[in-house]
Amino acid sequence: MKCLVTGGAGFIGSNLVDKLIQEQHNVIVIDNLSAGKEEYVNPKASFYKDDIRDINSISPLFNNIDYVFHLAALPRVQFTIDYPLTSNMVNINGTLNVLKASLDSKVKKVIFSSSCAVYGNTKKHVLTEKLKVHPLSPYALQKYTGELYCKMFSKIYNLPTIVFRYFNVYGNRQPYEGSYSLVLGTFLNQYKNNKPLTITNTGEQKRDFISVNDVVKANILAMENEEINSGEVINIGMGKSYSVNEIAKMIGGPTINIGKRIEPFLSVSDITLAKKLLNWEPTINLKNWITLEKQKGVDNENKI
Repeated sequence: MKCLVTGGAGFIGSNLVDKLIQEQHNVIVIDNLSAGKEEYVNPKASFYKDDIRDINSISPLFNNIDYVFHLAALPRVQFTIDYPLTSNMVNINGTLNVLKASLDSKVKKVIFSSSCAVYGNTKKHVLTEKLKVHPLSPYALQKYTGELYCKMFSKIYNLPTIVFRYFNVYGNRQPYEGSYSLVLGTFLNQYKNNKPLTITNTGEQKRDFISVNDVVKANILAMENEEINSGEVINIGMGKSYSVNEIAKMIGGPTINIGKRIEPFLSVSDITLAKKLLNWEPTINLKNWITLEKQKGVDNENKI
């Protein structure tokens, strides 16, 4: 098959590209390298440094493509708060461009990477796809808008789509510092540099962590499944949560509280639908992964 991966130089996207290449698919990567790194792009893929905001530039790359994996985004909450116009252009307009280019080129399916951030705060202990969403940030709202566009393109234009709501993804090539680093990467980087682990709010906010290997597996299964094509929304998580304080304890070392920020208090996935529709289940254990990372260190991101 011929596949196109937007954001294929990024954390999740590059891991997906590697797996697609491994399974003998032809792959085109589109990435403007705002967050991704060219050295992450598999040398067997065709790489184009383009921006999904420019539909005239990217549209020709969709010709004869079978499957599109749309991962390109400005994916961090605080960035979208600081730069709502820029993030809107990428996360909403860019997604619309990808869908339109896919439609015009008659691709077989678009697999869209969304986020559990769309749920916001809820009194429910376990987050199911049927819950009403409560976006707390421009990022969450932008991702939810992308979901709605996918469903609309499936309904109106008969473009097959599927939507994944990722929980907290970790693993090979995850960011370890900067605005794109999540708590696990930040903590490991601080641990490596003998610095205190920085905790926001009370530290009792809970997160569901899912390995990038399991995320990649879900994407491959979505491509291979011919029955899921109407903008179905599916959680991709571990189905188990850990508080930030628990993660800090697993990693070890001193901690320091750095104040408050906007973030959901609880995110625990219900993955019943993923199991049912995709026959998918997570396989990587977070505690075991952290133990291995502490043993080998985090000096080289490419080896993590």
